[in-house]
Amino acid sequence: MRGENQLLRYSRERWRATTFFDMSFTALVLTESKAEEGKRPEVIAELRELDESELPEGDVLIAVEWSSLNYKDGMILNGLGRLVRQYPHVPGVDLAGVVLESSDDRYRVGERVAVTGWRVGEVHWGGYSQRARVRGDWLVHLPDQLSTRQAMAVGTAGFTAMQALLALEAHGLEASADNPLLVTGASGGVGSSAIQWGAARGHHIVASTGRMENADELMSLGAAEVIDRAELAENPTRPLLTERWAGCVDAVGGDTLAHVLAEMRYGASVAACGLAGGNSLPTTVIPFLLRGVNLLGIDSVQCPYPTRIRVWDEIAQALDAEKLDSMTSEVALADVASLASDILAGRVKGRTVVRCQD
Repeated sequence: MRGENQLLRYSRERWRATTFFDMSFTALVLTESKAEEGKRPEVIAELRELDESELPEGDVLIAVEWSSLNYKDGMILNGLGRLVRQYPHVPGVDLAGVVLESSDDRYRVGERVAVTGWRVGEVHWGGYSQRARVRGDWLVHLPDQLSTRQAMAVGTAGFTAMQALLALEAHGLEASADNPLLVTGASGGVGSSAIQWGAARGHHIVASTGRMENADELMSLGAAEVIDRAELAENPTRPLLTERWAGCVDAVGGDTLAHVLAEMRYGASVAACGLAGGNSLPTTVIPFLLRGVNLLGIDSVQCPYPTRIRVWDEIAQALDAEKLDSMTSEVALADVASLASDILAGRVKGRTVVRCQD
């Protein structure tokens, strides 16, 4: 054991000497201004130089290579939803990189790992940083087929999309041209990922988007049809409409979800995984009682480890590197905060990866 510890220490020191020797690093740090009477405090984002000693407790120290931009990141960067309770704070709900130090036997120096979920970037400091220290229970080893950049091009959005597809299939959805699978919010991160993964698994994808100018891109990702979200945007006047959909990945919620539920086929399921259109659900129980419709809640934050491994393995098998790259844009750590309002307003399409190392 002593020899193994000495070897591990040597490996760590050699890794630092050849890669990330300096214990100081750059991070995007959020602070909260003093609240004026009758006004909400302003959240201020700025790049800062930190020391590893300032990182929160954890089992594994990671040199973060890439993070990503998600809808929840936009909320956090804008100080919305009371997702962050304590400042200063380092945001970024996703991260991928290389292990620098580990007291968890499952992870060794130099291994490639990723974190999505577990309220990293909310309660715990996150991935908009060149270093992160996290609990080993939150980590997964990346499949050999995925680079750290590709893992973050997938990120929470792509992970959630695959999780939703697996849930629909577990509840009876079969891949067939006769079984249209609706994807709402199709131009966003979850939606565009669901199109890619669903098409790779043989599903007939109908993409719903409010940006019809993106129709050709959605078709190139694998959508068989593209419809305007206006078809689904209004709460239906009747509890049941004509049966259209064999399944649905819904990233919108609100009136759109209510409309979709009224159009589901008998016994079909909706995987609800987003609230871009609001967190209310103005519907009736009639679709559930008269058509046996299933509403499946998708939670990627506290998804258990065995499920995480399966989801990542399925993603690695479904991945088309060229398609993933075509739906991915890249920004530097210094520029990610400027996109926070854009992603909340639906102006960010596909996936955005954040380059954390210089």
